[in-house]
Amino acid sequence: MRRLAGIALATVAMALAACHSERKPQPKLAKIIWQQIGAWSGHGNVQTGSFDIGYEPCRLRWQARNESPQGSGFLRVTLHSAVSGRDLALLVDHRGAGQDTAYIRVDPHYSYLVIESKNLDWSVTVEEGDTFGPETK
Repeated sequence: MRRLAGIALATVAMALAACHSERKPQPKLAKIIWQQIGAWSGHGNVQTGSFDIGYEPCRLRWQARNESPQGSGFLRVTLHSAVSGRDLALLVDHRGAGQDTAYIRVDPHYSYLVIESKNLDWSVTVEEGDTFGPETK
């Protein structure tokens, strides 16, 4: 009986050892360097000039501030095709003061922004990222 228990214990130990996997090191993430494509700031409504965009990754950083009177301001930013004028993406639809980053996923082409705002100051920056492969250190 003891011999059977010993054999069973040895079998379980070998099975657990076979299931154990070595922890593999995690690959380092690619590094992104952001390059500014355009930046605008103002108060009220604006249509920007055209710029080339869509080579991923792309992002729009925005800030809305100095809301007056409180509770009455909004910021809306849409991306449009500079060829057809059609609306490609709603990037920002925000009430009041704030800031954030919106990531842009569209096919590469010339575009422009339509910025609509009321009762606040705003700034927007469009950036495109250059991705560099896994870091090797």
